[in-house]
Order: sequence, then C-alpha cells, then structure tokens
Amino acid sequence: MKDILKSSVQKLDITIWIVTVLFFIVSAIILGGNITGSIIGALGIIVLMFFVWLSIELILAALSHMKWLWAITGFITNGPEALVLIVGLITGNVLFAASTPLGSNVMNPILLILALVVTWTLFTLKNFKYKLFFILSFILTAIFAVGFFFIPESYYLGWVILAGISSIILFRKKFDHEEVSEQSNNVSKLFLPAGVIILLIAGYFLDPIVWYTAEASKSPKWIIGFLVLATLTSWPEFKSVLSLLSKWKILDGFVNIFVSNITNIWLAATGIIIWLLTK
Repeated sequence: MKDILKSSVQKLDITIWIVTVLFFIVSAIILGGNITGSIIGALGIIVLMFFVWLSIELILAALSHMKWLWAITGFITNGPEALVLIVGLITGNVLFAASTPLGSNVMNPILLILALVVTWTLFTLKNFKYKLFFILSFILTAIFAVGFFFIPESYYLGWVILAGISSIILFRKKFDHEEVSEQSNNVSKLFLPAGVIILLIAGYFLDPIVWYTAEASKSPKWIIGFLVLATLTSWPEFKSVLSLLSKWKILDGFVNIFVSNITNIWLAATGIIIWLLTK
C-alpha cells in the first residue's frame, strides 16, 4: 500500500495540478468569476481525482497477477471516465456525461506524444509497423469526440451508430504480441474492494464539487469535463504508458491508449443511448 501511495504522486502529477488551478484562475478572470472560489474548487477537484487515481492503482495492483493484464489495462484505467459518465447521467446532463470520455480521446493521443518524447522513443517509430493504423485510429476517435459537441440533438442516435460501428471495426484489429508471463506478486486481497469503494465515494462528491467550481469560475460543466476532467482522468493512462515505453514496450503503450479511446467511444455511446431512452 505504501508503494502504491508513493507511485501515485510524482513530479508530473504536481505539474498537472498546478495547470488545473491556473486554468480555473484564468477562467474566473476572463469570465468574471470568483478567483478564491475557483481556487478552492480546483483544489477540491484535484483532491477528488487523486483518490480516483488511487482507486485505479489499487485495482491494477489487485489484478497484477493476471497474465493478460496488458490487454485490459486500457479498460481499467477508463474507470474515472465511466465515473463521470454515470454522475452526468444521474444529474441529467448528457453533455457533461459525455464530455470526459470524449475529451479523453483528444487528451490521450496528446499525452501519448508527450510520453514518447519524455522516454526518447518518438524517433524509434519509423520501424513500428502499426504506426499508420494507430495514427488513423487516434485521429478518427478524436474527430468523433469533438464532432459530438457540434451536432444537434436530433443527430445523437446517428452519431452513436456511426461511432459504434467504426470503433468495433477498429477494435477487431489483431496485433502480434508476445505473451506476458504471469507475475507472482503477493498483493493484498483487500486492494480490489478498497479501490472500488474509493471510486464510489469519489463519485458521490464529484457533481457537487464540479458544480461549485463551475459556478465560481463561470466555466460550463461540459468544458470542465472535456478539458480538465478529461486530462486528469487520462493521467492513469499516461503514467501506465510512461512505464511501458520506458521498458521499450512500444506496442503495449500504443495498445493501452488505443483500447482506452475505443472504450471511451463505447462509454459515451452507451451514456447517450441511456439518456435518449430516459429523457
């Protein structure tokens, strides 16, 4: 547990926290909001997202013995996006519900490029045979993500069908991957339920904190979801990819982001369908 807490806070984490506070301060200045309230709200979001990150770390640690963990890590690290989606649906705000999963589809590739630069693996991609497929898939999922916010409500179902079919076709792509040997770590059996409980508690406080910060900074909730929460919820993927690329597991790193982006499309599509059926 101590090692998990230690790995959850790194210099890069502190950097993104500072950027988050600055975003809300600038928003309050430009839009005429309350600077003090914006700072308090930003700190509340940061604390909340730290516990969300911690919950994901605990869940991943609990499942670390799985032979094919590399293939499902992208699904697990989408827990924060799913959390925001559920909270948005409960409050009846479909734009906020979809904002974080779809915003992550823009932030994930950006953070992947940052990870490639940080680990000095960017210039090794010329021999990476899947690079064209991944570039096209990232562009397509990002277009679907941004495009959703520019279409009228009457086109939501069409977006779901088109994005859903496209993502399924992309997901059927097969990769030549070496089997990862099963780990024999002694991990507490309490990590999994602890991670789930922390995630649920964070979900309970998410909407009030985002609502308070939106009121103070005058930023719309869906903008907060698309930019701020999407960046913060993409951080587990970023840290996971950093770890993979530092070990020269380039395909694993790309697959992680690819699976995350596809999952985000499915999350958003599911949320939109639920919203259309219950509105």
